[in-house]
Amino acid sequence: MNDGAQVTLYLLMLALPLSALLSRRVPVGRTVKMALAWVLIFAIGLVVVAQRDRLKPIWNDTRDALFGRDQHVVGSTVRIHIAPDGHFWATTTINGVERRMLIDSGATTTALSEATARAAHVATDDSPFAAAIETANGSVQASRAQIQRLELGSIVARDLPVVVAPEFGDLDVLGMNFLSQLASWRVEGDVLILEPKPRT
Repeated sequence: MNDGAQVTLYLLMLALPLSALLSRRVPVGRTVKMALAWVLIFAIGLVVVAQRDRLKPIWNDTRDALFGRDQHVVGSTVRIHIAPDGHFWATTTINGVERRMLIDSGATTTALSEATARAAHVATDDSPFAAAIETANGSVQASRAQIQRLELGSIVARDLPVVVAPEFGDLDVLGMNFLSQLASWRVEGDVLILEPKPRT
């Protein structure tokens, strides 16, 4: 959904409580106060949605402070605790841009949303032959690209092939082409353990 559509949606949602206030025939002064309160609530919501990429690090820091970090580096080993949704999520840095990525051993190739690709300056190729990617929602035609540098704790992947498509929404996925570069990876209980290859 683009910004214009989001603004329209918010205005329509704002019209509902305002029309309810008017239909109840509440005194004018009280109606104005309640209307201003609703306008403020929706304005804050609009700002949060518009600035979600900038606010994401603040959200992550707050979550970590309240609930503890779910990703730890011990020596060169990265340990990631399972999330409440039953998946493993890694905090990564893509060309210097922090992103939270789903680790999916069922995905052959690492996949980026268009928003992440833009933010991290990951340029897609100009080939007319798109990559056919099978997803849970069917086949997707995706553009190919490369991440110059992806960091996950102590693990660094360079020139990592990725696919980019609008159908991925805001989801970024670390696939098998990343996991296969490790010395090993395994799940012990509720913890995913990633072991990087020794540096040569």
